[in-house]
Amino acid sequence: MDLRDYIEEIPDFPKPGILFRDITPLLNAPEAFHACIARFEERYRSRGIDRVLGVESRGFLFGAPLALALGAGFVPVRKQGKLPQKTLQRSYELEYGSATLEIHRNALQQGERVVVVDDLLATGGTARATAELIEEAGAKVEELAFVIELAGLGGRQRLPWPVHTLLVYD
Repeated sequence: MDLRDYIEEIPDFPKPGILFRDITPLLNAPEAFHACIARFEERYRSRGIDRVLGVESRGFLFGAPLALALGAGFVPVRKQGKLPQKTLQRSYELEYGSATLEIHRNALQQGERVVVVDDLLATGGTARATAELIEEAGAKVEELAFVIELAGLGGRQRLPWPVHTLLVYD
């Protein structure tokens, strides 16, 4: 199954000149969504993954079912101020400003093997901040996994951790 058939291209969204890769058709097609999760599961099944981190919000859609499939815990990576317990925080730069991500301080244990899942790798800022949170907690980043990579934006080159993507667009 070619997952590209389930990614819709929306020109000029969210602003003129941007070609948005919409994953909602993939989510709406059970066979495509299942194939996506199954491909991630096959890659990580024998790697001893303890936790799957899903980055807010679309990373939750892929990370939670992957965690279930692997028998691993799921950890949400949230925007600042959304988690009720004490957190670890990491700020990073966006195209127009900055953002802060958080995880609960007790979400990860020393030495746990972690895979991060998100829908899209663009410039790599969100992925870097998430991986740094994992390392601050004392866990190990096994890999950063994405449904889509926009290779022309150079995110992979900015990340010193292993990266795996299902679909690459220039």
